[in-house]
Order: sequence, then C-alpha cells, then structure tokens
Amino acid sequence: MDKTKNVFISHHSKDEENISKLKKLLRKQGYQIKNSSIDSSKPNQATNKKYIRRLLRMRIQWAGTFICLVGPETHNRDWVNWEIDQAHKKDKQIVGVYLHGGTENDVPEGINLYGDSLVPWRSEKIVDAIEDNLTGEENWCDPEGNPREPVNTITHLNC
Repeated sequence: MDKTKNVFISHHSKDEENISKLKKLLRKQGYQIKNSSIDSSKPNQATNKKYIRRLLRMRIQWAGTFICLVGPETHNRDWVNWEIDQAHKKDKQIVGVYLHGGTENDVPEGINLYGDSLVPWRSEKIVDAIEDNLTGEENWCDPEGNPREPVNTITHLNC
C-alpha cells in the first residue's frame, strides 16, 4: 500500500517547526507526507493578497487532505481561517491536530464548522484521521484524546 499523502498543512507561523515534527512522526508510521503549504522551506515573498489567495487555493486544491495544526494562537489567524474555508469549498477532508499545549479554546471556528475530525498529537490518531478510519465519537477529541462532542454534522460522500 502506497503511504504517500499529499496534504496542505495550515499553521500559524509560530508553529511552523511542528510541520517537520508531524512529517517525522508520520514517517515512523511508514508515511511520506508531501506538504503544499507555504513555509520557510519554500518561502514566498508575495505581498499582493489576491495573488497569495490564488496561490493558496491552487495548493489546497492539489492536496488530498487539509491538516490544521491547532496551537495556542491558531484560532486568531485570519489566514488559517481563510484556508479552512477554502478547503471546505473544495470539499477536502479537513483534519485538526492539536499541538502540545493546544486547547479546545484554540480550535479555529472553521474546524468546528467544517472539520471531519480533530485529534490529539498521537501518530495512530493522526493516521486514522488522515485515512478516514475514525467513526462516530472517535472523530472528535479533546487535546488528551478523550471524546468531544462534534460541533458540526457535515458528512462527506465519495461518489
């Protein structure tokens, strides 16, 4: 089974170091993660918001799964919320992953509205969320991995 995943990892710039940590965590599970988000490894100096939005829409479209890293300030980031909205419009699987120190108060509104799952920083939970193997209350967790009530009832269908 090919374990290569094309993802877009939405994050607050202060949490960027966690992108490589996430990729390393999933590599230990045999996954190769190809991330299309903008980070310091592939910086973009653009300042034109219209151009940036177009670029991000294309990168979100490319990804099969949209992952949002949920840290202490994630919910306040306009770009993160905009990216979640775009992922929803493109009918992407949306997975929230709590960073260490992330709380339920840090969850962006878009994850609550459009997310498919919200999981703690545990490789097996993240893999199950990415593979869409979670069911029912397994999809929504608090940062410790305990079941949490989902805020939305969106169901994605594969046709």
